[in-house]
Amino acid sequence: MTSRSEELFGRARRVLPGGVNSPVRAFTSVGGVPRFIRSARGAWLEDADGIRYLDFMGSWGVAILGHDHPAVREAAARALTRGTSFGAPSPDEVEIAELIAELMPGIEVVRFVNSGTEATMSAIRLARAVTGRSRIVKFRGGYHGHADAFLVAAGSGAATLGVPSSPGVPAATARHTSVAEFNDLASVADCFSALEEGVAAVIVEPVAGNMGCIPPADGFLPGLRELCTRHGALLIFDEVMTGFRVGLTGAQGRYDVIPDLTTLGKVIGGGLPVGAYGGREELMREIAPDGPVYQAGTLSGNPLAMAAGLAALRHLAEHPEVYEHTEYLGRLLDSGFAEIAGRSPVPVRWNRVGAMGSLFFSESPVVDWPSSEASSSGRFKQLFHGLLDRGVYLPPSSYEAWFWSAVHEEGEIARALETAGGIIESMDVQTRRRGSRPQSNPPRRAMK
Repeated sequence: MTSRSEELFGRARRVLPGGVNSPVRAFTSVGGVPRFIRSARGAWLEDADGIRYLDFMGSWGVAILGHDHPAVREAAARALTRGTSFGAPSPDEVEIAELIAELMPGIEVVRFVNSGTEATMSAIRLARAVTGRSRIVKFRGGYHGHADAFLVAAGSGAATLGVPSSPGVPAATARHTSVAEFNDLASVADCFSALEEGVAAVIVEPVAGNMGCIPPADGFLPGLRELCTRHGALLIFDEVMTGFRVGLTGAQGRYDVIPDLTTLGKVIGGGLPVGAYGGREELMREIAPDGPVYQAGTLSGNPLAMAAGLAALRHLAEHPEVYEHTEYLGRLLDSGFAEIAGRSPVPVRWNRVGAMGSLFFSESPVVDWPSSEASSSGRFKQLFHGLLDRGVYLPPSSYEAWFWSAVHEEGEIARALETAGGIIESMDVQTRRRGSRPQSNPPRRAMK
């Protein structure tokens, strides 16, 4: 019997590329039919067939308060009665900007946009304008949205020449992006040394979340800060994922390293589309209309997103127990996966920072893109479908971080660990690293 998700996927494939509106949703990395979700509440998703799943995707990090939080829902409902779009300033955008500037150490002035991609591409434009330089440095495996400057892979001379990683990205654009290795300060120093024209900015996820969750090594973020300061480049923290998730002051507060510019998204919209970039006042005053760096958007500061985001951030600021609870659940996952690793027939590694983490099937610690790529995608695929069949929803890619919320409960975490442990303990030790059988064309990494 055909499920409702199968029916919808068949219809969607006829009118949407891959049947989805963002690639990773198509389950390309794990195989099978994506579940079409019709509702979400608290820690749970419900698909089009009425099947419920304990959610460890959290709308890719958005749902730190859980789905359909009453304060957020009520704020959005009130805003809806006032109108959906004004194309003019509104009171809530002032209040949420003030709150972000109060909470985020590196932000004095902020500009709202509509997505994380808009935030990062705008931050790069600003960095190039204020430094008078064109080059940026990013990290292999880091994801900063789908703007041309970021869809760049390391070439044979990674310190001097980037190459496009997607058709449609001009080679001339890619040449302005150099690629270093996460947690490897020497590779960043090499980029600075190799580029006589100088570097405008280094952009980094302070906690990598798109090659799985990978914490910064001791000294890595302070080292980036020192290198950027020494060479006159800006340091940009992409906190679209980590902002207000790994703590109320983001990763920059957690690690006490202050960037020049910060990009935000996800949590600050309370579940509605939003992005933002901000930083020191003298930098942000270069943006139009205060300065010459142009950036605009009809729906920027959308009143629905501002109302929902303001409610979410106010709740987080007023309820520190949110982070106490998510950290407690994280420690349960830490100890649970340590126990599983101790009795597993296959190698298991668990990384975590705050309320985000990832499980890797790897003999060695996972600290960067090469070690993440070496983790067994075949075993992750087994785990993903084993959990999905038992009502636990993970992000459908081994390269994506897991997320949990303030409304996940201890018993739910325990049940998920017990289920995952049973699946892992039954794995065949002969499972191939990149899958259960040879493939002539291994699946490419699925980006959001």
